[in-house]
Parts: sequence; structure tokens; C-alpha cells
Amino acid sequence: MTPLTNPAVIRASLGAYLEELRESGIEGLPVDASYDNLQQVPHGARTKDLEPLQAASAFEGVPHHETLEQIRKNLGECKRCKLSATRKNIVFGVGNPKARLVFVGEGPGADEDEQGEPFVGRAGGVLNRLITAMGLTREEVYICNIVKCRPPGNRDPERDEVTACSPFLLRQLRSINPETIVSLGKPATHTLLECNDPISKLRGRFRDFHGIPLMPTYHPSYLLRSGGNSDSFWDVWEDMTQVLQLLKLPVPDKSRKP
Repeated sequence: MTPLTNPAVIRASLGAYLEELRESGIEGLPVDASYDNLQQVPHGARTKDLEPLQAASAFEGVPHHETLEQIRKNLGECKRCKLSATRKNIVFGVGNPKARLVFVGEGPGADEDEQGEPFVGRAGGVLNRLITAMGLTREEVYICNIVKCRPPGNRDPERDEVTACSPFLLRQLRSINPETIVSLGKPATHTLLECNDPISKLRGRFRDFHGIPLMPTYHPSYLLRSGGNSDSFWDVWEDMTQVLQLLKLPVPDKSRKP
């Protein structure tokens, strides 16, 4: 049998195998992942009990030692996609450059475009309250989006826009090197995980983002529409509880109001 030496073929074969494992309920592999040990991994094993999958990395070719300032300087007055024609300000990101936790949304809205800072509008107020409820501050975490310029009418970013902006997001994440990522809403989650599953199906358990545990959850704007004491709000709090546990931080006691 001819050995598989083509990296693209190896990646495709490995991806198919890992997808088969995922569909069977396995979200990662034990450190001592021999064949015999794999037979003992229970279906639905939790990510925290498993070593993250190490597939071909999205960080391949991304510089190791860039600062956020260097990345922002390289972004410049970006005109790499059509969003540059309608924006007022580039919205790069804000927070701790060495944050343990990064929140990634989809794109700036009108308030963000005006002020040049992510999540400063009504949805930003919801995110701020969530961060405070976790016992953290906005200055301790890092907040950014998959695209740096506002899509007209607050529509979802289009594929060519995401393609143009994604390298800068990857460089931000590589520079920060967080312990975990929270993807806010469908566009951010689909972009980072390269999938099309409903966010309601994806949320609630960690996924692997090239060695970094990623928790998908609902976007703060969705919580605005559904109300402050809704099932979706408590779903998000359940997700954030898992994030705090992964970070080994205290979990504040929150009780649902009747």
C-alpha cells in the first residue's frame, strides 16, 4: 500500500475520521489515545475530560510574537473588502492583550461604528452585565468581532468580507493566546468552527478551536429580543458557568426570578 505523504490527503483523511468520532459523541481524544483506550471512551464524553483535538491548525503561518498594536498597525486604514466604503471607523478590539477569556462577535453595529469600539450599544450593555455577573470586568477580558467594519443595515457579514478579515482575527487570537473563547451568535460560531449547525444545537458544550476550548452561545442582541429572564438568558448563564469552571474561577450564585 502506498503511504499517505500528501499533507492535504492526510488532513482530509484525519478530518473525516475526527468528524466520524464527533458524530458518535466523542469531542476529543485522551492523551494516551491508543486504539484500546479509544474503545473505552464513553459516548458523549465531556471536553474537559479529554485532550483537545489537534487537527491542522488555523494558526499555521500566523506569526508567533506579534503584539495587538503591531496587528492594528498592519491592518491600517483597511480597504481589503467592500465594507470599507460604508464604514465610519474600524472596530479592532478592546480589552486585556493577555486576557484568559476572549469574546468574539459577528461585526460592529451603528454605535460601534460611530465610536470605534466593539459592543458599546444596547447589545454591548447586555454583554457588560453578563461579564459583571461572571465576576469579571470588561478590562480583564478581550472583545472583538469576526469583521472589523460595520455591515450595512447590521446584516450578517458576507463570505468575502469574512475571508478578508479572518487573518486579522486569527492574528489577534494568536497574540492573546487565551485559555478559552466564547463565540457570540451564529455568524461568529459558524466562522470559527467552520460549520452550519444551529446555534441552539452548538451551544452548551465546549468545542475545539485548534487547541483552544471554544464555547458557542447566543448573541447578546438575541437576549435583548427574548427578555432578561428568558430560557435563552439562563442557557447563556449555564454556558458562562462552564467557562468559569474551566478557568477555575468562582461561579457566582444566580437564581432565576419567578
